[in-house]
Amino acid sequence: MKELISTALRYQNNRLELLDQHQLPDCERWLPCESVEAMVAMIRKLQIRGAPLIGIGAALLLAHLAEQGWSEAELREAAATLREARPTAVNLMNCLDRMLAVIDQGPSALVTCAETLFEEDVALCQRMSEFGAELLPENARVLTHCNTGSLATAGAGTAIGVIAEAFRQGKLSHVWVDETRPLLQGGRLTAWEMNRLGIPHQIQCDSMAAILMRDGQVDAILVGSDRIAANGDFANKVGTYNLAVNAHFHKVPFYVVAPWTTVDPHCPNGQAIPIEQRSAEEIKGVSGSFGDVRWSPEASDVFNPAFDVTPAELVTGWILDTGVYDREGIVTAIAAKG
Repeated sequence: MKELISTALRYQNNRLELLDQHQLPDCERWLPCESVEAMVAMIRKLQIRGAPLIGIGAALLLAHLAEQGWSEAELREAAATLREARPTAVNLMNCLDRMLAVIDQGPSALVTCAETLFEEDVALCQRMSEFGAELLPENARVLTHCNTGSLATAGAGTAIGVIAEAFRQGKLSHVWVDETRPLLQGGRLTAWEMNRLGIPHQIQCDSMAAILMRDGQVDAILVGSDRIAANGDFANKVGTYNLAVNAHFHKVPFYVVAPWTTVDPHCPNGQAIPIEQRSAEEIKGVSGSFGDVRWSPEASDVFNPAFDVTPAELVTGWILDTGVYDREGIVTAIAAKG
């Protein structure tokens, strides 16, 4: 397989490595990924994250294992195991299905497919970025949630890709970065990307976003997605639904930015999207290089969904690599391609 390098994933010298996103923003440490078990563990620990990047990482691992001589039966079993690692993120399933479609053609076909998936993601990120930047006003102040940039894709990102392109065009003046509890993907990862890109920004707690909207400090909200249902409902990092409700009340445009591979035409609506429940320890405390800290009573129960579902009626527009859609348009496009 040829050399493939992105911000958070690289394949060089027959070796797949992932940037450990747990260690950001202060430490950039690359981890080798040479087994299905390692990839599943990294996905579940969010050392690799972002629906597009998870799918590409899984595809590259399968191609690598094929080159190492794994049999078709072993590769099919590996794909089945990887599929279960992140049930909400439909990009993972789409990438694996693309790989499985050519698995009987041998290792070279799997390598070509994996390389194509990587290169397609780079190109589609650029298309989304350009489509989205056109929608923003001059001197735009944008609020975003979680992390949707080059740490989550092979390319420039989804929502952050739009932000970066608008900044490059001179249209963007400021970014409000939702901290994104409980794992702080905004405060840690999006802020890291904003600094790398030189984009003016401020981090705020998720619960402060409504104040900014009330005070007229937000011109648009851009978020990503892990799955878009056939009716336009979509799942994204928990806290997105709160933003959508507040945006609707304050009449702030609310856009979801995602590749077409995030669309699931077989999922009728948001109620049918499986939502991963995560460990209670993520809510009750924090773990890191500094050790473990618990701030909640050990006996308390916890509700910790990784994602929530935003209904289509709260969305201003869907920015995909195939174009920009309103509610009627996205439903029609999904039905036509489904």
